[in-house]
Amino acid sequence: MIFDELHKYRHWKNYLKGVYDEHVDAFRFLVLGSGRLDVYQRGGDSLAGRYLPLHIWPLTLHELLHRDLTLESFEAFFRDPYAAFAKIRPKKRDAWDAMLELTGFPEPFFSGRKATYRRWSANYRQRLIREDIRDASNVQNIEQVAAVFELLPARVGSPLPFDNLARDVQVSPASIKRWLELFDSLYLSFRLSPWARKVSRALTKEKKLYLFDYATIEELGPRFENMVALELTRALNVWNDLGHGEMRLFYLRNKDKQEVDFLITDRQKPRLLVEAKFSEETPSSSLRKFQNVFSVPALQIIHTKNVLREFKNGNASILTLSADRAFAGLP
Repeated sequence: MIFDELHKYRHWKNYLKGVYDEHVDAFRFLVLGSGRLDVYQRGGDSLAGRYLPLHIWPLTLHELLHRDLTLESFEAFFRDPYAAFAKIRPKKRDAWDAMLELTGFPEPFFSGRKATYRRWSANYRQRLIREDIRDASNVQNIEQVAAVFELLPARVGSPLPFDNLARDVQVSPASIKRWLELFDSLYLSFRLSPWARKVSRALTKEKKLYLFDYATIEELGPRFENMVALELTRALNVWNDLGHGEMRLFYLRNKDKQEVDFLITDRQKPRLLVEAKFSEETPSSSLRKFQNVFSVPALQIIHTKNVLREFKNGNASILTLSADRAFAGLP
């Protein structure tokens, strides 16, 4: 039994609960819908214990290469990430290059045309901001919300204080905070918190923002970092949905402006450091430093193709490898 876009109905949770409780022995249920199923969670009876969420993501390199997801691959990834990545030899580089220009959303990706992407992206922003946000909130001036979203591509990959955006659009920081939460809930953006444990003089408040439609980012360096953030977030989300762990993605930054782009944790323990550099093969000094602090494996992922190099870092080592090679091995 399939239900699609139940959020259109005011009391959809009550309706679904009644159908499930009456027919649970006779049917399996698949509830499909946009991100608004997450938005419309308030009110009505709880569905706790009656469902398991599975998130559907844009296309990934792993899918395009037709690789199978297994628990063994997950365990190998954390047991020895260097060996797991070293054995992967992607069959097609052009898939990653196409994703850089067109994103992994199916319609623009399979068109293979930048013009199609531009039309799709404009419609994507129009529909989600001027329709979904308008319907899901009591925002009075949707033009200001749209103006804030248009400013975000230039701020990807950097800590994002509310005050700066508030001054640019001439609204209160509280409004910016509420609107950014709406963007996240509707899968326009996602944000990473800083990790502060064992980090001297760490930043503890400002989150870094990334976009699902990252091809709107003009500079290739931040666009590439956004792609890496999305691939890692998606992989951890899939593993969590399947019950393989309790993983989250953070970033590291201290008041001396030493930063590592990503830290993967599992059950609140650091497991892997990842730095995204468009073309620089030599590991950054910050990556070396934080690897010594956390004593975990560290990767530097770059856009340049056909790279797989190991650099010594005291008693540890850091692997530099091409993005298409790295993400061909993630689920």
